[in-house]
Amino acid sequence: MSKRKTNREEQIDSDGISLINIIIPVLVVVVMVVAGLALKPVLFPSNGDDNVPTGNNPAAGTAAGNPTVTMVTSKGTIVMEVYKDKVPTTADNFLKLAKSGFYDGMIFHRVIDNFVIQTGGYDPGMVAKQSPYGTIPLEIDQNLTHVDGAVGMARTKDPNSATSQFYICDGAQHSLDGQYAVFAQVTSGMDVVRAIAASPTHTDPNTGMTDVPVDDITVISMTVNE
Repeated sequence: MSKRKTNREEQIDSDGISLINIIIPVLVVVVMVVAGLALKPVLFPSNGDDNVPTGNNPAAGTAAGNPTVTMVTSKGTIVMEVYKDKVPTTADNFLKLAKSGFYDGMIFHRVIDNFVIQTGGYDPGMVAKQSPYGTIPLEIDQNLTHVDGAVGMARTKDPNSATSQFYICDGAQHSLDGQYAVFAQVTSGMDVVRAIAASPTHTDPNTGMTDVPVDDITVISMTVNE
């Protein structure tokens, strides 16, 4: 083990100024500069209108061939990726309805803040509208869960009764996992989902249905991008 130098041995006697007294301030300045750079906050691009959902389905991945659907509503535009690679039967049913114009003009008939917004079953005036293609079997991929912005098929108590109605999650709703088929994910327009979910609701006097928006919120159009 080498002997540690004393303070006297570390001094330069030629001009009475200690070399270490020069080096230390320089090192302090360097350390402060480096630390300042390290602590400088990293600026990420702002979402602005909250277009990117806070949740996603990372395990599902994104297939290059998956179509997207642009849904224009009276509250704004929502874009979603449809997982045709994961749940083809459910995806094909939805895309077929969207392409045919089935959803155009329909209303969001059920909106619950911090839960879901739902459409695909009623025209204005709460006039029921049935899918021309009938029911589809329950199709679940374990990689697709009810994260924020997940899109799933609504149904009755019969697991194989889904037709055209679908919902979008306003916040993660994992209690629905394994029971309802998630088939898409919002990729843009979560601010619109939030706005719809926060809309005032009432009990519709004609149908007795609850959570119906006081003012109609409509699906103006759907465009499939393949």
